[in-house]
Amino acid sequence: MDFGIYYDDAKKMFQLQLESSSYVMGLAGGYLGHIFYGKKLEDFPTDSVFRLGDYTYMSGEAKDKCTFMDGFPFEYPTSGIGDFRVSALDIKNGDGFGGAELKYVSHEIYKGKKSLAGLPSTFEGNDDAVSLEIVLRDVAGLIQVVLIYTIFRGIDAVVKSVRVRNISGEDMSCKQSLHITKILSSSVELPFRGHDIVTLHGSWARERIPDRREIGHGRVSVSSSRGISSHQEHPFMALVTPDTTENTGEVLAEAFMYSGNFVAETERTQHDALRMVMGINPYDFNWKLEPGEEFTAPETFLVYSDKGLGGMTRNFHELIRRHVIRSRYLHKMRPILINNWEATYFDFDMDKLLEIARQARECGIEMLVMDDGWFGHRDSDNSSLGDWKPYLKKLPEGVKGLCEKVNEIGLDMGIWFEPEMVSPDSELYREHPDWAIAIPGRAASECRSQFVLDLTRPEVRDYVYEAVASVLRECNIKYVKWDMNRPLTDVGSVSSRAGELHHRYMLGVYELMERLVTEFPELLLENCSSGGARFDAGMLYYSPQIWCSDDTDAMERLGIQEGTALIYPPSAIGAHVSICPNHIVGRTVDMATRGYVALAGTFGYELDITRLSDEDKASIKKQVADYKKYNDLVREGDYYRITSMSSLEQINRYSSSVSWMFVSKDKHEALFTYVQKLGGANLRTERVRLSGLVPDRRYILDGGDGKQFTGEELMNIGFVVDKLYGDCVGRLYHFIAV
Repeated sequence: MDFGIYYDDAKKMFQLQLESSSYVMGLAGGYLGHIFYGKKLEDFPTDSVFRLGDYTYMSGEAKDKCTFMDGFPFEYPTSGIGDFRVSALDIKNGDGFGGAELKYVSHEIYKGKKSLAGLPSTFEGNDDAVSLEIVLRDVAGLIQVVLIYTIFRGIDAVVKSVRVRNISGEDMSCKQSLHITKILSSSVELPFRGHDIVTLHGSWARERIPDRREIGHGRVSVSSSRGISSHQEHPFMALVTPDTTENTGEVLAEAFMYSGNFVAETERTQHDALRMVMGINPYDFNWKLEPGEEFTAPETFLVYSDKGLGGMTRNFHELIRRHVIRSRYLHKMRPILINNWEATYFDFDMDKLLEIARQARECGIEMLVMDDGWFGHRDSDNSSLGDWKPYLKKLPEGVKGLCEKVNEIGLDMGIWFEPEMVSPDSELYREHPDWAIAIPGRAASECRSQFVLDLTRPEVRDYVYEAVASVLRECNIKYVKWDMNRPLTDVGSVSSRAGELHHRYMLGVYELMERLVTEFPELLLENCSSGGARFDAGMLYYSPQIWCSDDTDAMERLGIQEGTALIYPPSAIGAHVSICPNHIVGRTVDMATRGYVALAGTFGYELDITRLSDEDKASIKKQVADYKKYNDLVREGDYYRITSMSSLEQINRYSSSVSWMFVSKDKHEALFTYVQKLGGANLRTERVRLSGLVPDRRYILDGGDGKQFTGEELMNIGFVVDKLYGDCVGRLYHFIAV
């Protein structure tokens, strides 16, 4: 079968045919069960995979229904009806009793892809898309559940979502309010074959560290209840066969297109099956659904690879580049910017910024970004959030005057906002203390001397939007860094029901960003949350890049950027060259190496250029030239991890290198980056096997001695890198097909 979605009425089965994989579901007694997601099938399987002979209930003996419910591989499992494994949907009726038993009603297969109201969602783009909606109904006539699937030609990924509707009263039953206490977007089952589980963990300044471990019986979960996708855990989970390496083994992985609370959970059951679920965290979630009302869950991306973790990564990258990021900057070289944060922190004025701009222009930098401290009376992080008016002591001619002078120098202008927050010491808070999220009757906790604005309220959203938009309307601002620097606590509101605020807040954030990119379509928006606490596919729908981490040390960034690139394309990873010794870890790294690491992202600078030596300024000019030479390849090419920082695959325990490649889609050129973390005595040069090339094609090293290499040699025998002296040093190698 070719690419598409098929239904076999005789077998009562659905089959989603992707590039090199198949996703199969089937009906048994009206129940929708998951059959298979893996290597591509050319035909429908038999229904024997359901093992219906194990259940006397399916032979008409209703006395054994509970055993069936606790063993059948439900495509969308519910609680309260005998399935004691991890559920995807928990719902309570008007009396507070739980339970839902879903049976098939109908389905529709159609070309294209529908958007989700109020939520970021994948779009069709330039690829063929086919979608499937399966309608299930509770046998008690309370709810209707629509499972939504979309596939895109050329990508081994299934996009999933769920819509739940209160249908009580529509078929003569009594109308009643329902409460959704858990609604996940996806569930998938597979036999346990010794799988390991891969997740990403971290903290501030050390985000997205890969963690691979064995799966025992019971449940393994990662989650966030912080109101953001978080530094600590990440909305991603992968199941990998024991033989999985970078290039071999089977991987079934899932990521969530959402920026708030999430849960990803895998259960190894009593019968050695694996059930993996993902969606909104049920913590503090209780959504009231009146008769006729619907709730739509965010999308998840389910990816399959039989080419190891590298294949998984490239599937995610293609899906996100082609069907998530909408920005017109997606296929454009981003402006090379210099941000004044690590250069000045709060201690700056107009003269200082203009001097940075002048010297940056001489080095080929294209944009000045004014970070925190330009508004209210903000000389530290203790005041003024919410008062988005220029601080005239620093900017006597306002933001507009500064912007005009920066433009006269020849640079574009960018600016930092933290629109979701308010300082207790601010005009806004003194006028509207009730606009901050707090439990009525309880004093809210400060974090970083700030509270979170209640974006569930339309008047608060309107104020926030106009505060940001008024600055952009007045000034020639080309770039906005949107920051969010604390978690949600004391979650209460005068306008939102308990249990609904977390999700309604996230819908408010999405509404604001949608308004912003609609009114200012030329704007380059970069998201940030104390660095990388909200680096997720939901944010990428609005901004083509996200600040990866507040840790800008190049050696630390090797691991942070590698973990991030496990899922997200490097073109979305905010990465800058910063000053040394580094302000967080105190390490000094070779200037060239700092540039190599930043080239594997959006590229820019985070330093006071007015204090650099002539030698470092010359290095910046060289880095700017490298960026312009290689960015098309980095932005559009396929990414390969070669030697790794992570514990996912220990390629060579004696190696002290980290390396990666970008290969053009036509395999005509490749950029190989090699970084030596630590030098050593009496070591031979390292021979590194490359990836992604054409075996029988010949390649020449740009700037080399003219020697030609076959792709076969470079991938199977390896490339001998230069012998390097010292710690934290690296090289770029550019190969071009002859």
